This record gives sequence, C-alpha cells and structure tokens, in this order.
Amino acid sequence: MKSVLKNVTIILFLILVASCGYKNPNVYKGPSKVIYATEWKNRTSELGLDAKIYRSLTNWFQKSGSLTTVRDKAGADLILAGEIVSIALPSLSYNSDNIATEAKVRLKVRYILKEIATGKVLLEVPSETWTEAYLVTSSSATTSDNESDALDEIIEDLSRKIYQRAVAILPQI
Repeated sequence: MKSVLKNVTIILFLILVASCGYKNPNVYKGPSKVIYATEWKNRTSELGLDAKIYRSLTNWFQKSGSLTTVRDKAGADLILAGEIVSIALPSLSYNSDNIATEAKVRLKVRYILKEIATGKVLLEVPSETWTEAYLVTSSSATTSDNESDALDEIIEDLSRKIYQRAVAILPQI
C-alpha cells in the first residue's frame, strides 16, 4: 500500500510540475537570430583578454538552438560589441609582515546589443565592473594561476549575464 501511495504521489507531483507552465528563462525559444559578435576592444595590457571574452560569449549563445553568432556582419540580425575598459589588481588583506595575502581582479567593461536593420539599441551597459578575489601565496606561479582563475570566473559570469539579458529582451522584438 505504501509503494502504491508513493508512486501516485510521484506521478501527481510530475503532472503538477509539467502543467505549471514553468519555462527556463535562460533558453531562447523565439525566432532564429544571427548575432554578429565583434571582438571586444581591449584597452588593457592583458593580452588575449578580448579573445577569451569572445569565446565565452560564443559558448553561451550556442546553448540556444535559435541563436547563432558569426564573425561577419553580412546576414546578421543583431550586433553585440563591447570594450574592456580597465583591469586592476588591488590588494585586499595583508599578514603581520605587511605582505599581501589576498587580492582581487577588478574588470571594467561596457557593451551594447542592437538591431542592425533598424539601429535600435536593445541593450546598452555603459559601465559595469566585475570583481573576484583570489589568494596571494609565496609562490608566484600559484598566485598567477589564482589570478588567472579569478579572471576566468569573471569572464564566465560576465558572458552568462550578457546572454541572460539578451535572451530576456529578444522575444520582445
């Protein structure tokens, strides 16, 4: 009797969840769109940062079957462009010998998404700062790896946020 009741409860729960109308806000299901994703202008001395952001954005937009990113403007519906304004590495905390033990990466960016045909701006962020802390160790190689991991985390979070914002506004057009 208990197993029958358990099975009925599970089935009722599944029916309830399936009928509630839940939709994943991170998946674009609108009409197909082609996005011309430019390589971002890099105003910092951090070489390859623009390419990392481009790859991360492309990976996020590939999650949708209806959105495609291209490197050529011809035939694209939208343009996504951005700029890496600055990068800073301020120290956060020090030990008793006045040596830094924690620092953070602070990345400042700006970006825009607009329709190519009409020039209508769909999303514009004139300034956004992302930060991620990392540990400073006595090993410069480890510290460098920690800094790189923090920057990679920022790039992933930034790309996800841009993708989510784009998906949220695209069905409206």
